[in-house]
Amino acid sequence: MLMESGKAALMVIDVQEKLLPAIEDSEQLHARIQWLISACHTLDTPTLFTEQYPKGLGHTLPELLALVAAPEVVEKTHFSAVAAHCLPAHWQDYSQVIVCGMETHVCVLQTVLELIQAGKEVFVVADAVGSRSVENCELGLARMRHAGAHIVSREMVVFELLRQAGSEQFKTISKDFLRGEQP
Repeated sequence: MLMESGKAALMVIDVQEKLLPAIEDSEQLHARIQWLISACHTLDTPTLFTEQYPKGLGHTLPELLALVAAPEVVEKTHFSAVAAHCLPAHWQDYSQVIVCGMETHVCVLQTVLELIQAGKEVFVVADAVGSRSVENCELGLARMRHAGAHIVSREMVVFELLRQAGSEQFKTISKDFLRGEQP
Protein backbone atom coordinates (compact mmCIF):
# COMPACT_ATOMS: atom_id res chain seq x y z
CA MET A 1 0.00 0.00 0.00
CA LEU A 2 2.52 2.57 -1.11
CA MET A 3 1.54 5.95 -2.46
CA GLU A 4 1.92 5.91 -6.23
CA SER A 5 2.55 8.76 -8.61
CA GLY A 6 -0.35 8.95 -11.04
CA LYS A 7 -2.80 7.49 -8.52
CA ALA A 8 -2.24 10.04 -5.74
CA ALA A 9 -3.28 13.67 -5.32
CA LEU A 10 -2.65 16.15 -2.51
CA MET A 11 -5.53 17.84 -0.67
CA VAL A 12 -4.64 20.92 1.39
CA ILE A 13 -7.49 21.54 3.80
CA ASP A 14 -8.36 25.04 5.03
CA VAL A 15 -4.96 26.69 5.51
CA GLN A 16 -6.59 30.11 5.69
CA GLU A 17 -5.55 33.61 6.71
CA LYS A 18 -7.74 34.04 9.81
CA LEU A 19 -7.58 30.42 11.00
CA LEU A 20 -3.83 29.77 10.89
CA PRO A 21 -2.86 32.12 13.77
CA ALA A 22 -5.17 30.20 16.14
CA ILE A 23 -3.45 26.87 15.43
CA GLU A 24 -0.88 25.42 17.85
CA ASP A 25 2.67 26.01 16.54
CA SER A 26 1.25 27.74 13.46
CA GLU A 27 4.56 28.99 12.04
CA GLN A 28 6.07 25.50 12.03
CA LEU A 29 2.89 24.01 10.55
CA HIS A 30 2.86 26.65 7.82
CA ALA A 31 6.49 25.87 6.92
CA ARG A 32 5.84 22.12 6.83
CA ILE A 33 2.77 22.46 4.62
CA GLN A 34 4.70 24.78 2.30
CA TRP A 35 7.49 22.18 2.07
CA LEU A 36 4.97 19.40 1.29
CA ILE A 37 3.15 21.38 -1.40
CA SER A 38 6.45 22.36 -3.05
CA ALA A 39 7.77 18.80 -2.99
CA CYS A 40 4.51 17.37 -4.37
CA HIS A 41 4.47 20.01 -7.10
CA THR A 42 8.04 19.04 -8.03
CA LEU A 43 6.81 15.44 -8.29
CA ASP A 44 3.87 16.47 -10.52
CA THR A 45 1.29 15.51 -7.90
CA PRO A 46 -2.04 17.29 -8.47
CA THR A 47 -3.01 19.60 -5.61
CA LEU A 48 -6.40 20.84 -4.47
CA PHE A 49 -6.98 23.53 -1.83
CA THR A 50 -10.20 23.71 0.19
CA GLU A 51 -11.47 26.79 1.99
CA GLN A 52 -13.91 26.64 4.88
CA TYR A 53 -16.29 29.60 4.80
CA PRO A 54 -13.77 32.04 3.28
CA LYS A 55 -16.09 34.99 3.90
CA GLY A 56 -15.41 34.58 7.62
CA LEU A 57 -12.02 32.80 7.73
CA GLY A 58 -10.29 34.41 4.78
CA HIS A 59 -8.74 32.63 1.83
CA THR A 60 -5.91 30.15 1.48
CA LEU A 61 -2.55 31.75 2.21
CA PRO A 62 -1.39 33.32 -1.09
CA GLU A 63 2.17 32.02 -0.68
CA LEU A 64 0.81 28.46 -0.68
CA LEU A 65 -1.26 29.00 -3.82
CA ALA A 66 1.81 30.50 -5.51
CA LEU A 67 3.62 27.16 -5.17
CA VAL A 68 1.30 25.50 -7.71
CA ALA A 69 1.20 26.51 -11.38
CA ALA A 70 -2.60 26.49 -11.69
CA PRO A 71 -4.03 26.04 -8.18
CA GLU A 72 -7.50 24.57 -7.83
CA VAL A 73 -9.45 26.03 -4.92
CA VAL A 74 -12.88 24.95 -3.76
CA GLU A 75 -15.07 26.62 -1.14
CA LYS A 76 -17.20 24.80 1.38
CA THR A 77 -19.39 25.37 4.39
CA HIS A 78 -19.61 21.69 5.37
CA PHE A 79 -16.67 20.63 7.49
CA SER A 80 -16.08 17.68 5.13
CA ALA A 81 -15.06 18.47 1.57
CA VAL A 82 -16.80 15.25 0.53
CA ALA A 83 -20.11 16.22 2.17
CA ALA A 84 -19.84 19.66 0.58
CA HIS A 85 -19.85 18.05 -2.90
CA CYS A 86 -17.19 20.56 -3.94
CA LEU A 87 -14.53 18.18 -5.21
CA PRO A 88 -13.88 18.54 -8.95
CA ALA A 89 -15.16 15.63 -11.04
CA HIS A 90 -11.64 14.67 -12.15
CA TRP A 91 -10.75 13.91 -8.51
CA GLN A 92 -12.60 10.63 -8.97
CA ASP A 93 -9.60 9.58 -11.09
CA TYR A 94 -7.34 9.46 -8.03
CA SER A 95 -7.61 6.36 -5.86
CA GLN A 96 -5.19 7.78 -3.28
CA VAL A 97 -5.52 11.09 -1.46
CA ILE A 98 -2.70 12.63 0.56
CA VAL A 99 -4.14 15.02 3.14
CA CYS A 100 -2.66 17.94 5.09
CA GLY A 101 -4.14 21.07 6.67
CA MET A 102 -6.35 22.10 9.55
CA GLU A 103 -8.06 21.48 11.83
CA THR A 104 -7.06 17.87 12.37
CA HIS A 105 -10.03 16.98 14.56
CA VAL A 106 -12.67 18.82 12.49
CA CYS A 107 -12.35 19.42 8.74
CA VAL A 108 -9.40 17.08 8.19
CA LEU A 109 -11.04 14.30 10.21
CA GLN A 110 -14.48 14.56 8.61
CA THR A 111 -13.03 14.78 5.09
CA VAL A 112 -10.74 11.80 5.67
CA LEU A 113 -13.52 9.64 7.13
CA GLU A 114 -15.78 10.36 4.17
CA LEU A 115 -12.96 9.82 1.64
CA ILE A 116 -12.39 6.39 3.19
CA GLN A 117 -16.12 5.71 3.11
CA ALA A 118 -16.06 6.65 -0.61
CA GLY A 119 -13.43 3.97 -1.23
CA LYS A 120 -10.30 6.15 -1.36
CA GLU A 121 -7.00 5.13 0.17
CA VAL A 122 -6.11 8.07 2.41
CA PHE A 123 -2.69 9.15 3.69
CA VAL A 124 -2.75 11.79 6.44
CA VAL A 125 0.53 13.67 6.78
CA ALA A 126 0.93 13.83 10.56
CA ASP A 127 3.63 16.49 10.52
CA ALA A 128 1.54 18.70 8.22
CA VAL A 129 -1.78 18.82 10.10
CA GLY A 130 -2.72 20.94 13.08
CA SER A 131 -5.41 21.99 15.52
CA ARG A 132 -5.83 24.69 18.12
CA SER A 133 -4.63 22.21 20.75
CA VAL A 134 -2.16 19.34 20.65
CA GLU A 135 -4.71 17.08 22.33
CA ASN A 136 -7.31 17.62 19.60
CA CYS A 137 -4.69 17.00 16.93
CA GLU A 138 -3.63 13.73 18.55
CA LEU A 139 -7.23 12.59 19.02
CA GLY A 140 -8.03 13.36 15.39
CA LEU A 141 -5.01 11.39 14.15
CA ALA A 142 -5.88 8.44 16.40
CA ARG A 143 -9.46 8.35 15.16
CA MET A 144 -8.39 8.53 11.49
CA ARG A 145 -5.84 5.74 12.03
CA HIS A 146 -8.52 3.60 13.68
CA ALA A 147 -10.84 4.22 10.69
CA GLY A 148 -8.21 2.98 8.23
CA ALA A 149 -6.27 6.08 7.21
CA HIS A 150 -2.52 5.69 6.80
CA ILE A 151 -0.69 8.14 9.08
CA VAL A 152 2.52 9.21 7.34
CA SER A 153 5.24 11.86 7.40
CA ARG A 154 6.22 14.35 4.70
CA GLU A 155 9.34 12.37 3.89
CA MET A 156 7.34 9.16 3.55
CA VAL A 157 5.18 10.93 0.94
CA VAL A 158 8.20 12.10 -1.05
CA PHE A 159 10.11 8.80 -0.99
CA GLU A 160 7.04 6.72 -1.86
CA LEU A 161 6.10 8.97 -4.78
CA LEU A 162 9.72 8.87 -5.99
CA ARG A 163 10.12 5.09 -5.54
CA GLN A 164 13.82 5.11 -6.56
CA ALA A 165 17.01 7.13 -6.52
CA GLY A 166 18.98 8.17 -9.58
CA SER A 167 16.31 10.08 -11.48
CA GLU A 168 16.35 13.82 -12.15
CA GLN A 169 13.34 14.18 -9.83
CA PHE A 170 15.25 12.41 -7.06
CA LYS A 171 18.23 14.71 -7.54
CA THR A 172 15.97 17.78 -7.39
CA ILE A 173 14.10 16.53 -4.32
CA SER A 174 17.34 15.59 -2.58
CA LYS A 175 18.95 18.98 -3.28
CA ASP A 176 15.90 21.18 -2.62
CA PHE A 177 14.05 19.35 0.14
CA LEU A 178 16.19 16.76 1.93
CA ARG A 179 19.56 18.40 2.43
CA GLY A 180 19.93 20.79 5.30
CA GLU A 181 17.49 21.60 8.01
CA GLN A 182 13.81 20.88 7.39
CA PRO A 183 10.93 22.78 8.93
